[in-house]
Amino acid sequence: MRTSGWEKALRYVLLLLVLAITVGPFVWQLSTSLKGGTEDIYTSPPRFLPEQPTLDNYRKVADTIPVWDYALNSLKVALANVVTNCVGAAMAGYALARLRFCGRGAATLAFVMALLVPLESIIIAQFTTMRELELNNTLIAVVLPGAVSALNVMLMRNAFSNVPYELEEAAVIDGANVWQRFTRVALPSVKGTLAVVAVFAFMGAWDDFLWPLIVLSDSDKFTLTVGLNYLHGTFANNPRLVAAGTIIAVAPLVVMFVCLQRYFFKGVDEGAVKG
Repeated sequence: MRTSGWEKALRYVLLLLVLAITVGPFVWQLSTSLKGGTEDIYTSPPRFLPEQPTLDNYRKVADTIPVWDYALNSLKVALANVVTNCVGAAMAGYALARLRFCGRGAATLAFVMALLVPLESIIIAQFTTMRELELNNTLIAVVLPGAVSALNVMLMRNAFSNVPYELEEAAVIDGANVWQRFTRVALPSVKGTLAVVAVFAFMGAWDDFLWPLIVLSDSDKFTLTVGLNYLHGTFANNPRLVAAGTIIAVAPLVVMFVCLQRYFFKGVDEGAVKG
């Protein structure tokens, strides 16, 4: 059916409105981080383009707190989270989707139930476990609770379920064992979903604030989100530094999504539930 001109105009207006709501705050923070100390950031109407762009605010952030050390800690945690989730979720998802074993239905139900459990209800148990393992105040303790996410396992399960059985049947005829079918047939067919898992794992670990705040006590081990917030009082009178710190924290997420967006949108279709 052909749409009229006013319907197209309404759609574009709605798209621009959504764009302004989602991208507007980021653009404003970026603009604020580039404004000098003498430039008014509260003009009316707001001015997005700085009169004299400067990177001095980023230098001041680095001079005020060890922001690059915090970023390195966050990067270590995020990369470890990506590796453990991609490997663990892929193996668990394949087992739930393809292997026949006693209790498979119960295991699937357990992962679904895990999605319904809020973090706040188990965080004390997590902290106690880390303390008993003598891992408190280490980056390993930050990684372990999110090493394999139930959501990522279910995404991989759905993706493997959508792979045609004929592919694996041909591999069985050729003499391939379970591990060979997993690594050489099934896994290459769900690369898009793996990219989705990698993005979710990286974002979850990089943005996490509550758990690192609880389990870490030494400032030299803080992740970026905790480090910036811990010294928030230093930034209270200078919103330009707050904006610069925010951009430093968001930039790696933007870069990762840009690099993986091609596989990300492909993975959304791979992991969709069959209708």
